[in-house]
Order: sequence, then C-alpha cells, then structure tokens
Amino acid sequence: MTTATAGPRRVHGAARAGHDPSGRTLGCKTELPAAGFSDELESNGQGRKKAGWFTAFAQYTSQLSGRPATFILALALIIVWGVTGPIFGYSDTWQLLINTGTTIVTFLMVFLIQHTQNRDTLALQVKLDELIIAMEGARNKVAAAEDLCDADLKALHEAVRQHADETLDPLEQHHGDRDRR
Repeated sequence: MTTATAGPRRVHGAARAGHDPSGRTLGCKTELPAAGFSDELESNGQGRKKAGWFTAFAQYTSQLSGRPATFILALALIIVWGVTGPIFGYSDTWQLLINTGTTIVTFLMVFLIQHTQNRDTLALQVKLDELIIAMEGARNKVAAAEDLCDADLKALHEAVRQHADETLDPLEQHHGDRDRR
C-alpha cells in the first residue's frame, strides 16, 4: 500500500478523492487529511474528546423521543386535549393551543433529529471507508464517494452499477447451470 505523509490521502497508489486510479483529476477536487490520522487520534494521550453541548443534547433528545414512553405521553396529551374540548367549548384558543404546541415541537425536533442523523451517517461512512480501505482488491476511490461532487458521484454510481451487472451475469449463469442439474 502506498501512503503519503502529507497532502491528500493516497491509498493503493491512487488519490482517495478528486482523482481516478490513473491520476486524472475528476470534476471536483477534494483534499482529505494526510494518512496516519487514526494513529494520531489513538496516540495523542488525550483519549476521546467530549461531544459539544448541542450534540449531546440532540443525541439525548433523539433517543428520548424514540422511546415507547414518550409516544404514550404524547398520545395521553392528545387524549387530554381532546377530552377538554367540550369543557372549553372547542374554542379558538383551545385549538390554537394544540396547533402551536405541535408546531413548535415539530420544528425543533426536525433540527435535533437531523443533527443526530447527520452525525450517525458520518460515523457510519467513516466505518465503511475504513473497511473498504482495509480490503485487499477493493476499489478505494469508492471509500471517499461522499466527498465527490454530484456529477462525479453519479459517474461513479454508474460505473459501480455496470460492474455489478457484469459480475452478476456470470453468477446468474452459474446458478442457472446448477439449477438444471
């Protein structure tokens, strides 16, 4: 494996993003950190850094909102609101209360859940990248696909799809031969 110590990360002789294996620059140029970044994180003696307050709050809120008890609480709140309708004569204020409350909660939850989802997606992407890079024979430019511009990502998707189709044809023929036996 060829690895650079500075500049864009190189894996198996090809730049990880912004170039194809022949070294030709693709449509968008994305520079990634130098190789050895994981060793640096593991050996800096500081351990893991704590998540920021917003990240911790967003993760906690996202986990809390997905629990059955939270759903039951929300359902109970709606039932209480519905039962109190006749007491308040189904007034505009009574209706405004639930409309405003649900709008505010929905508005805030969109941002909290999106932040948590973005973080989880990035962590998953890093893990997948590490697996792709570690596999012998894998096309490592796929590991940084999320960093490509839309045109390059679409071209890479088509190339991978075509490769999958080419790989699938012999497999289907093999399975067809096996089924005839």
